[in-house]
Amino acid sequence: MDSSDSESDKETQHINEEDETHKNGEDTNDLKKNETEEKQVTWKDMGLVDALCKACEELKWKEPSKIQKEAIPLALEGKDIIGLAETGSGKTAAFALPILQSLLENPQRYFALILTPTRELAFQISEQFEALGTGIGVKCAVIVGGMDMMSQALLLAKKPHIIIATPGRLLDHLTNTKGFNLRALKYLVMDEADRILNMDFEVEVDKILKVIPRERRTYLFSATMTKKVKKLQRACLNDPVKVEVSTKYQTVDKLLQYYVFIPVKFKDVYLVHILNELAGNSFMIFCSTCNNTIRTALMLRNLGLTAVPLHGQMSQNKRLAALTKFKAKNRSILISTDVASRGLDIPHVDIVINFDIPTHSKDYIHRVGRTARAGRSGKAITFVTQYDVELYQRIEHLIGKQLPCIKLRRMRLWYYKKEWQKLKELQNGNKRFG
Repeated sequence: MDSSDSESDKETQHINEEDETHKNGEDTNDLKKNETEEKQVTWKDMGLVDALCKACEELKWKEPSKIQKEAIPLALEGKDIIGLAETGSGKTAAFALPILQSLLENPQRYFALILTPTRELAFQISEQFEALGTGIGVKCAVIVGGMDMMSQALLLAKKPHIIIATPGRLLDHLTNTKGFNLRALKYLVMDEADRILNMDFEVEVDKILKVIPRERRTYLFSATMTKKVKKLQRACLNDPVKVEVSTKYQTVDKLLQYYVFIPVKFKDVYLVHILNELAGNSFMIFCSTCNNTIRTALMLRNLGLTAVPLHGQMSQNKRLAALTKFKAKNRSILISTDVASRGLDIPHVDIVINFDIPTHSKDYIHRVGRTARAGRSGKAITFVTQYDVELYQRIEHLIGKQLPCIKLRRMRLWYYKKEWQKLKELQNGNKRFG
């Protein structure tokens, strides 16, 4: 009886092992099928020339991102494109590579114009064009406000291939700089297009569109695109193809988003507490006004933290110097207005703090998009006071998710509050008797 039982047990064990090996075999076959189905697309597969493929490899871009896979082949076919993709997904290369390939085929001065809403973004796009075009001798000119017009006019006189500009300063040169026109322009790109087609730049963009040829390729790219047809029609698109690799408004999966609900009078205390708790990380802190940016930066500096401000009232050289210090990791905290919320690619940003909640919900997506870029992870923390509840609810509605509350160590926080109250009392005493 026992021997027969043991034999039957061995048989069933053998059958089970065979089943497992069979299942494993099926699993490996399925994996192989998936691998063949999702075969990695290379730069060459999309129709790019060897010189540009080599440039991508030198920049250590192993394979194209989703937006690049979708947009580049269509652009090489000569289509107008409306590109919508989440922040940090490689939108700049999606329009830069087709333009450079077309420039190689038909070399010409004043070949492409890229319009951007902020000066810092213009310099960043120029860096990317120059990095991709080093092997083919591409010349770029950055035309933005806050810089000397005469030196810019001399730069334009050299007839660069690519012009990266903010609308206002470009219009100044089109009207005042002798011999400069864009009648032979072949490409127009609007990066952060929803902002450029907004009311802020309406007059400038309309005037620019009147003096450039209608027969051209037009690309609009942004993380948040307007649906208003009138605004898109103003860009004079010719039978455009919409390339959408994300939902309407989406943040990256690897971005951890939190909120903290606090009384407005303790915002500074909570900020210092969070900076100390998460010390060792690189921070971008967004404020709503220039004055608050300066005040917060001075406060953090007095507390011994390496903070640098960035806002619209600074001269362009000071703005670039602040960005350079932060990019070089000489400063671990950048405190900025929405000047730095769009397009800037600073890979080492670990945490974004919305010290002042954005009034426009779309700006939230751009702000938190400064971290968790190109497949990296990151955190975003939004301060919500008793006056910000409605604005915060709009943000949750826009992104379609409810954010968790960040957990902070209470004991340490109360210590900071007491210290802060002492400091305030001292300041008030100095004001009375000073």
